[in-house]
Amino acid sequence: MKLNEISDNKGARKARMRVARGIGSGKGKTAGRGQKGQTSRSGVSINGFEGGQMPLHMRLPKRGFNNIFGKDFAEVNLGAIQKLIDAKKLDAGSTIDHAALQAAGVGRGGKDGVRILAKGTLTAKINVVVAGASAGAKAAIEAAGGTVEVIHVVPAAEKAAAKKGVARAARLAKKG
Repeated sequence: MKLNEISDNKGARKARMRVARGIGSGKGKTAGRGQKGQTSRSGVSINGFEGGQMPLHMRLPKRGFNNIFGKDFAEVNLGAIQKLIDAKKLDAGSTIDHAALQAAGVGRGGKDGVRILAKGTLTAKINVVVAGASAGAKAAIEAAGGTVEVIHVVPAAEKAAAKKGVARAARLAKKG
């Protein structure tokens, strides 16, 4: 056997169908699209169309909703905080807040702040300033000798609305 004799098994590579290449190709003339009509032309947009009958995706009931007042917290577990302290990415002596957690690589996102959850164990004494903490997380931090301060973070949606209101008031005062 030589390198130039190596080939795939029969049928391993299937050549694509070349349509509209004459009568002998087996897909000549209309290229398997039939005669006239929307589907014989390019740019067809008929997916999901059921001949005027109410389409399946519209017959099924709608489910769920997006809560416009829901808060977006970055959730961080106690175990993750302990790992960061062990890896010297977080200083247990200083206060741990959203900015510190983001700098350490956790607490990403969370437009409305950070919420501490009780998964994992904590041995270090830490002082935490966050937007929220579960009861279990609070108990675990206090059991380790630390403190938890829950601050009120103005939600991103309220900030945007307030900013819009201030701008509007300034415009009205200018006109005034």
